[in-house]
Amino acid sequence: MKNTISLFSEKKGKEKITMLTCYDYSTASILNETEIDAILIGDSLGMVFQGNEDTLSVSIDDMIYHTKAVKKGAKNKFIVTDMPFLSYHISKEDTIRNAGRIIREGGAESVKVEGGREIIDKIKGLIDAKIPVMGHLGLTPQSINIFGGYKIQGKIFDDAKRIVEDALLLEDAGVFAIVLECIPEKLASFITEKLKIPTIGIGAGRFTDGQILVINDALGIFKDIVPKFVKKFVDISIDIKNGVNNYINEVKNNIFPDISNTFKIEEDIIEKLKSEFK
Repeated sequence: MKNTISLFSEKKGKEKITMLTCYDYSTASILNETEIDAILIGDSLGMVFQGNEDTLSVSIDDMIYHTKAVKKGAKNKFIVTDMPFLSYHISKEDTIRNAGRIIREGGAESVKVEGGREIIDKIKGLIDAKIPVMGHLGLTPQSINIFGGYKIQGKIFDDAKRIVEDALLLEDAGVFAIVLECIPEKLASFITEKLKIPTIGIGAGRFTDGQILVINDALGIFKDIVPKFVKKFVDISIDIKNGVNNYINEVKNNIFPDISNTFKIEEDIIEKLKSEFK
């Protein structure tokens, strides 16, 4: 059965919501066979897929390309796509146009935007245009140049107060859920209790309504940066390296391919070819 946006309101306070990022068809096809609730095509692809130092160079076309691939593989999952840097910051019209492309061309069912009061008008514009919006507060990676790096947010009163106020503003604006990233656990718990909409935590502790991780982190594929909040549930990199080394060994020792990996041709055709090309 196809997961829809209603799962977020239905599970609030009743059952934890599970999300992972994903960027390609093959991985999406595997996720489609699991009980994962929703998939985020995150602009984190700029780091874990493209090898960049941050997410700032990711474009709308990048997000559409990867969303299309994931959508084909995860037909039964609710799809959220990040709006990348500067795709929703300039004007309401540009914001709606860019989000519309993600929905229409990419096939996403909703978009995610980073920020609070400074983008409320853009969020209202998207919702008025019938585009569902997921919010994102706390550490917002598109703002790392302002934060001075990837730092925990909300540790002092004024910052914590601003995050709570922004969460309430986002809820009033009509977002269906809010990602809380890299904030203290008690602050995330406080926000979760205050909101009627669900919170999705990443580095926000145990008491949010759900959790999300970058799949490359959770599976041990991406090792350039390993945040404290990441848990590696399996280390696929070991299996990949072992598999590649086994492949190299078998090719070098003429073990692969064997007869089971080959195709047959009638012997008389070979004989005719030999006569033709003496």
